[in-house]
Amino acid sequence: MRGIKVLSFDLDDTLWPVAPAIIAAEQAVFEWLQARFPRAIENHSIDSMRAIRMKMAEAHPHRQHDMTFLRRRALAEQLRSAGYPEEKADEAFEVFFAARNRVQLYSDVEPALRRLRLRYRIFALSNGNADLNRCGIADYFDGHISAQSAGVAKPDARIFAELSKAACVDASEIMHIGDDPIADVLGAVNAGMRAAWVRRESRDWPAHLESPAVTISTLDELA
Repeated sequence: MRGIKVLSFDLDDTLWPVAPAIIAAEQAVFEWLQARFPRAIENHSIDSMRAIRMKMAEAHPHRQHDMTFLRRRALAEQLRSAGYPEEKADEAFEVFFAARNRVQLYSDVEPALRRLRLRYRIFALSNGNADLNRCGIADYFDGHISAQSAGVAKPDARIFAELSKAACVDASEIMHIGDDPIADVLGAVNAGMRAAWVRRESRDWPAHLESPAVTISTLDELA
């Protein structure tokens, strides 16, 4: 990887499978509400709670990139509608967030990050709201740019520009690694970076897109 000084990694579905963590977090907050604010979940299911969050995204299009904001607003609306104080949404969100960050890393992740840190500076670049400290991997990273902190989500070039600024290197000196063909690979390439597509679970690359320059199945291959 000649000329590369910085590696940036997507998080969800690149370093861990995100669906199990989100499902567990949604179940945890549903049960928490059921125990403490039962009217808030009357006639509700986890699916209907997701629908409330989607309505929040529609109502706040300028904050669609900010998953923390949307979930807090959705919980506040659910509590308010049931006659409870909206402020309890902060407690409800903490229940969700704690469970959301109990992720199970893919087996190749930590060995690869340990090796790659010997040669490169490493950043996280994510659209989600995972917390590296809570996930237990913050020590591998020099920084974390999220959609929430950047104000925009991948594949918007501005979030990649924030990464370049934080790392104090030119975009051409960064390789971004992620699982999403558009958000990660095309987003990085269009921002002037190099990109590697992580092909977890033998996924197929979209036929209508130009093939990525680098494809890996595990981070071991990159290391």
